[in-house]
Amino acid sequence: MVKSGNKKRSGSLAASPSHLMHRVLQLALDIYSEETGADGLTQRQFAVLEAVSQKSGLTQTDLVRATGIDRSTLADLVSRMTTKGLLDRERSTMDARAKAVRLSEAGQAALDGARPKVEAADKRILALLPKGKRDGFLGLLAELASEADAAPDKAKAEARTIKKTQREAKKAEKAMKKGEKPVKAPKAEKPAKAAKPKKAKALEPA
Repeated sequence: MVKSGNKKRSGSLAASPSHLMHRVLQLALDIYSEETGADGLTQRQFAVLEAVSQKSGLTQTDLVRATGIDRSTLADLVSRMTTKGLLDRERSTMDARAKAVRLSEAGQAALDGARPKVEAADKRILALLPKGKRDGFLGLLAELASEADAAPDKAKAEARTIKKTQREAKKAEKAMKKGEKPVKAPKAEKPAKAAKPKKAKALEPA
């Protein structure tokens, strides 16, 4: 059973966002597990089913964006959920190379059964905060989630900028090296040879 408390923490960990968020995540998952039960959907399974229910025919790339689950983990998760009969996979109508997923009847039933339990878990988590801070808390979480969603695109853009800068630096370096090559002095012209004086012809006697 999860117990809440207002114990004040001290030390460097108390000022560490990564540590505090990890602790809060553990608390949230514990509450989630208590509400959904040992045989219920995991939080990630619920997220996938909920995302697919909003828009059927999502590809793996779509699900990565919708749920924030990394690609390799999601691929394994979808495979296991398909084996369990929670999802149906088919060829995407948008991209013949990609597989799209849809909710199966069993998946829809599992989602319908899980929603009230997940709502109960969310209420328990928010109830740990004063009413006046709940909206602000959700707003901050939404901002952080938006940054997480934008992170891959930002990383790609930064990588492209770095590559471009490196290419321009190499070009500039080559240009400098070409400019530093010693200019060959023009060959000195050979002095013109002085014309030899013509010998005077001897006069023949008359």
